[in-house]
Amino acid sequence: MRTVLLTGFEPFDQDTINPSWEAVRRLDGTDLCDGVRIIARQLPCAFVTSGTRLNELLAEHSPKMVIATGLASGRSELSIERVAINLNDARIPDNLAYQPIDTAVEAGGPAAYFSTLPIKAMVKALREAGIPAAVSQTAGTFVCNKVFYSLQHALAGSGVRSGFIHVPYLPEQVARSAPGQPSLALETLVEGLRIATLSAWNTQADIAESGGQVS
Repeated sequence: MRTVLLTGFEPFDQDTINPSWEAVRRLDGTDLCDGVRIIARQLPCAFVTSGTRLNELLAEHSPKMVIATGLASGRSELSIERVAINLNDARIPDNLAYQPIDTAVEAGGPAAYFSTLPIKAMVKALREAGIPAAVSQTAGTFVCNKVFYSLQHALAGSGVRSGFIHVPYLPEQVARSAPGQPSLALETLVEGLRIATLSAWNTQADIAESGGQVS
């Protein structure tokens, strides 16, 4: 049985839930397709410990593909990230009260890594299923980007494909503490991540069509 690893983050700041974890944990233990099983694990929302935990999971499970996920407030769709940059620049502290400013994710590492997933094919599959999706050209400079960069750095040259997906708020989060923010239902997020993961697994060469955003 081959393994696909999905990760989501623990709740951050004042939130009691994180939609990335709520969605991926519902896929834990399910069969993506014949001979391929999804495992879902939670990462801390902290610069120092998230990379350590990620490396532990990679060593423990030896996955054949990895997709990390996180929350992006203000987005209304599943954002398939294209690039991770070698920069930590935190607007606010993480869950361990750490706030790095203009530091490297990996000292001496490349300026950036691209996703090794077929990002435009994933967007196409999601849109065909009626799920809002787009290629995103920035994963930010907070812990999500840190995990994305660390993941690509750890797997560089291994042949294991990997990348990052940002998800919106859940409706209940908006109603409780983020009025006016866009959201998607949990069921939509779960099905969207399943479709995106299956598309990534089944697609070796990405398609060439417009799928990005201006910003």
